[in-house]
Amino acid sequence: MEEIGLFPLGLVLLPTEQVPLHIFEPRYRELITECLDAGEPFGLVYADDDGLRRTGTLANVVEVTERFEDGRLNIVVEGGDRFRLVELTDGRSFHTGTIEPIEDLDDPPATADVERGLGLFTKLVELTGADVEVPGDPLEQPSFALASRFELAPELKLELLEETSERIRLTRLCEILETVAAAVERQREIAERAQRNGRVTPSGGTSG
Repeated sequence: MEEIGLFPLGLVLLPTEQVPLHIFEPRYRELITECLDAGEPFGLVYADDDGLRRTGTLANVVEVTERFEDGRLNIVVEGGDRFRLVELTDGRSFHTGTIEPIEDLDDPPATADVERGLGLFTKLVELTGADVEVPGDPLEQPSFALASRFELAPELKLELLEETSERIRLTRLCEILETVAAAVERQREIAERAQRNGRVTPSGGTSG
């Protein structure tokens, strides 16, 4: 086990995912500065009204996009390995804790499921017109490579983060993507129908 600095946030960071962060609190400016100086990651853990979760992701600062005169920072972090928070520690201005790594079981997905996931990914990109890069091949963890490119609810991302079977995780992700694709298709159908028949009013009726 090792002790690291922790950054509780209302978001879940998946392995390989990149997200921008605005660092303004003095204690977290201290944490990020230390990580930059040492070239080491910090632990990003999801926190909400129910408290701090025990599963987190090592976050590596891959870019400092802006430094402000008052010490604030805009950075981009990338998700690395997952960890389990064993115990919170103290002594620093920011949160710290001892962690242990989380490793996947030897339970790889079927080739058909990987192809299904990539197909759903491509379908959603086409449906939404998003400018998203298709992950390269081969994919060590297809579920994370695909999920990290979508805006999913934190609860769904946390479910994927906690799962230690890539087979189960990818199957679950495909279920999520199928639901999202169906919702996007319904929205498009409603929009197209509205264009043909008139405007959709807030009450749900139409006016022509």
